[in-house]
Amino acid sequence: MSIAEAHAILTAPGARFEVEDVVIRGVPTKVFKNCPPTLRAVFDTAQSFGPDRTFIVYEDERASYRAFARAALAIAADLTARGVEKGDRVAIVMRNLPEWVAALHGAAMIGAIVTPLNAWWTGAELEYGLIDSGSKIAIIDHERYLRLVEHLPACRALEHVYIARAPEPVSGARLSRLEDLIGAVADWDALPDRPTPTTPLEPDDDAAICYTSGTTGRPKGALLTHRNITCNIFSGAINQARRFLRRGEAPPVPDPAVQRTTLLVVPLFHVTGLCSNLGPLMSGGGKLVLMHRWDAGKALGLIERERVNQTGGVPTIAWQLIEHPDRANYDLSSLDALTYGGAPSAPELVRLIQTVFPKVSPGNAWGMTETSATMTGHTGEDYAHRPWSCGVANPTGAVRVIDPEGDPLPVGAVGELCAKGPQVVKGYWNQPDATAATFRDGWVRTGDLASIDDEGFVTIIDRAKDMLIRGGENIYCVEVENALYAHPAVMDAALIGRPHRTLGEEPLAVVALSPGAAATEAELRAFVAERLAAFKVPVAVVFWSEMLPRNANGKILKTQLKKLVLSDPGAA
Repeated sequence: MSIAEAHAILTAPGARFEVEDVVIRGVPTKVFKNCPPTLRAVFDTAQSFGPDRTFIVYEDERASYRAFARAALAIAADLTARGVEKGDRVAIVMRNLPEWVAALHGAAMIGAIVTPLNAWWTGAELEYGLIDSGSKIAIIDHERYLRLVEHLPACRALEHVYIARAPEPVSGARLSRLEDLIGAVADWDALPDRPTPTTPLEPDDDAAICYTSGTTGRPKGALLTHRNITCNIFSGAINQARRFLRRGEAPPVPDPAVQRTTLLVVPLFHVTGLCSNLGPLMSGGGKLVLMHRWDAGKALGLIERERVNQTGGVPTIAWQLIEHPDRANYDLSSLDALTYGGAPSAPELVRLIQTVFPKVSPGNAWGMTETSATMTGHTGEDYAHRPWSCGVANPTGAVRVIDPEGDPLPVGAVGELCAKGPQVVKGYWNQPDATAATFRDGWVRTGDLASIDDEGFVTIIDRAKDMLIRGGENIYCVEVENALYAHPAVMDAALIGRPHRTLGEEPLAVVALSPGAAATEAELRAFVAERLAAFKVPVAVVFWSEMLPRNANGKILKTQLKKLVLSDPGAA
């Protein structure tokens, strides 16, 4: 059965994945008719699975769906009492914690625009996000508070800060402990019932600002609507259903009495965690298992203890689970799906997963912040047959490649990948010029170079934008280069990606020092670490004896530089 035939069956009138046409910001768009329209609808659906069903597990803490709902409703009520209105920004700045999920839904259900900031950012980077978004409220964990405290006076729009998991009382006109409102996770079920807010919400209302860096090096806030986020619920599900049809089997009907468990090891502040994982899990009444930080050995123990069915996020996760020396000591029989995206993955990975975990269905996907996570999906036999591809667009989306003039290219040609559909975000927060350059007539220019075959399978060739991806984390070269240029000894700098088996690639700096100046590799790495998040710090620094190679326009020839450095590190 072809892709087109499978999609036609799955989206037929009356089917679970029925598609209808709507107009979004003047553009006719196909959408899933039965998809939850808003995050509040997702919240309401989640409450139908019974009050005692476990929802979140973190370390030794457990919260039921009812307990979570009471915490989220308490947050919603307090935000309303503090004057938060529809359209106000509420920032969430914390690691993956149960409080993160309660804060998201507490803010979203009253129409606030949730602004998840990267928990790995430095204090200065977090300050930028709070100021740029104009956040009125911030809900942060104590670790991020310590990082931010000296920057809070600059965040003048910020009216109140809730601090989660503070070891001692906090004092300050704008500060309070989140526990004073909702208690510890174990206390949530004792909170009073409250009515769900009735603020009018529509699918295309603003829901979240998710930051993604650009080629200028300053993070841009992608403005997501409720529809952008919730459409992922069906995007992932239809990929799985298509897998069954393609091999001649009827897709299984979801059984609400059967709970699936996901070990989430990617950050909730990424669209992968927020859109691809959290919404679909809640809509199906699943169990969400969180980790303090990624550790493959601890993950194996959690898979056994919680009977985890699915995990992943980036290829690194799969590699480390497969290669862990203690893997055979754990019962991993519950695991049936390893899915990932966000970074280059070796074709051998899918074959290795099928060898090590015969029961597990590997899955790959492609997306970006500007497509609210999943744009294409790849799983099952299709993935095994085309391990170099990131799959096909779901029936509500469309992809094409264009030449530099913007004209569509034929099948098999390499060009810039463009995407269209209900996943595509509204634009960039307060950046009309960047929005106009990237989004047009419903299409987003991705900056990725790709080809598309005659069945619609997309293969990413390279990135047109000056960016590398380290284990799923975007690193925009100019940002790191600017940090290097700030060092008084650095005359010239370039960041390139060095292939890495599990991370996909890692950042390598090439620098030329000013005449007579001196600096060591350790000094330059420490200099960058003081200014940027740890994942952006170059893993190594190669010193060049003269100005870096450039073209006639003065642009560094990174392709040439990369070949020289990686083929012969002593070439400098």
